[in-house]
Amino acid sequence: MDRLSPLDASFLHIEDDVNLMHIGSVGIFEGPPPDPAEFRAMIEGKLPLVPRYRQRVREVPLSMGRPLWAEDPHFQLDYHVRHTALPGPGGRDELRNLVGRVMAQRLDRSKPLWELWVVENVQGEQWAMVSKIHHALVDGISGTDLLSVLLDGSPEPSPSVEDEWRPDSEPSELRLVAETVKDYALSPFEQWRVARSLVRRPVRLAKRVGGSVKGLPEMADWARTRSSSVLVGRIGPHRRYAWTATTLDEIKTIRTALGGSVNDVVLSAVTRGFRDLLLAHGEDVEGRTVRTLVPVSVRQEGDPAYANRVSAILAELPVGIEDPLERLASLRAQMDKLKRSGEAVAAETLTSLSGFAPPLLLALGLRVAFRSAHRASRTPIETVTTNVPGPQQPLYALGRQMLTAYPYVPLASPIRVGVAIFSYVGRLTFGLTADRDSIENLDVLAAGIEAGIAELLALARDQSDPGDEGSARAGQTDGPERSPARKKITPQKKSAPKKTTTPTKKSASKKTTTRKKTAPKKRSSNRDTASEDKVRAAVEQVKDAQSDEG
Repeated sequence: MDRLSPLDASFLHIEDDVNLMHIGSVGIFEGPPPDPAEFRAMIEGKLPLVPRYRQRVREVPLSMGRPLWAEDPHFQLDYHVRHTALPGPGGRDELRNLVGRVMAQRLDRSKPLWELWVVENVQGEQWAMVSKIHHALVDGISGTDLLSVLLDGSPEPSPSVEDEWRPDSEPSELRLVAETVKDYALSPFEQWRVARSLVRRPVRLAKRVGGSVKGLPEMADWARTRSSSVLVGRIGPHRRYAWTATTLDEIKTIRTALGGSVNDVVLSAVTRGFRDLLLAHGEDVEGRTVRTLVPVSVRQEGDPAYANRVSAILAELPVGIEDPLERLASLRAQMDKLKRSGEAVAAETLTSLSGFAPPLLLALGLRVAFRSAHRASRTPIETVTTNVPGPQQPLYALGRQMLTAYPYVPLASPIRVGVAIFSYVGRLTFGLTADRDSIENLDVLAAGIEAGIAELLALARDQSDPGDEGSARAGQTDGPERSPARKKITPQKKSAPKKTTTPTKKSASKKTTTRKKTAPKKRSSNRDTASEDKVRAAVEQVKDAQSDEG
């Protein structure tokens, strides 16, 4: 049996009937769907490569310790590999509705926490595979690795792996308690590990603490909120799902001509999407930002396979900026500052320290943190944006090539909209998740992301080739990759003074060489001058929360 890490356990603790903590993907494959028995045999032949797929979570009685992974003696592959079909005509809407329903169902804790759905009758002589895996089992980066393990790197199906798995007997509650006592009290290795973590390499520890303290003012900003928005509030148990896509070549064309990183360009397009969504809901965007939680992988060489290694930073999407060049420059300046701020180090340190808290208090504390921090704040975390690199070589299932893949990110109250970005074979796909009860027009966000890429691409081509009309559309492809939302969103709510989105070569060059003037002004400067008082206040908030729970 293996004990869950503090972070893995936290994804179980915060889950309830509406906050469902599984991630997923939708892969679309060419050709006719595989025979169910043949597909089942393919998955069964790969199970020895992913032992977690035959293990389930066992809770320790009285929450004396973190849960453990234990082999499931009653494992049945047929429960996890499922088949269904779309109603006619089997297009994008039908597939996206199916994904929303599947992802709104909570995974059964009494069984291994994963499912694979084969979906037939997808328009265009295609079929789909919907993957659903609990976040406690695997994070986004290692989830990509699992996808590579289950699928083949060539049209020729790989042979099955020899399977000598024999499940252990069901562990009793007494054994679970005994294992916990052994791990935390009697194990010399555990004692040595804890002691080493406290005293080994003081210089490195000092640097890490210094980076953490430097980042605490950024983390303390979690406790600020503003007026209510459609993006935050109570969520229900149902989900909407949408997608859109572009190509890495188009993103790199923008980056080369206009500056910034690939991530800066992607966040700029996402910002345009949220701007359109807010305007469509009648919200004022002038001078406004949308605060997003950006998960960051801190996985290092030698880390255990298929385990969570994630931290996070907070970014402000400048939805109040209408001009695409100013928007990109603002994000570039902000992300450069965040990379230097130590904020990601602070988040990872706090996650690590949670391992020293009693598991029951950890469970209660995480729930309180997610709820009370947003009720008592002035600027809540309003969305999550995660970018996961995927394989750049084609993958196959039983000789059928996966044409494209769309990611799925879970929601946790009070966040009502989430964005996941995934790259595969030169394509960049955006998977959009929303609370079905509060966000009815998710396609506006998808269309806005498309428009954000298109306007930057036009400016980039105009700058590199003055004769280019800049009329190419971002992500123009055939097949199911594109969002069906094509209408132009032109809300007339108050916004920042309108500026041209097709400047000449001269004006575009001028903007890109004076980015400091377009970076966020007051919000970022407040963080740059954060004092010890803010750090002390953040620490006091943690102490208050602990005393309340006591």
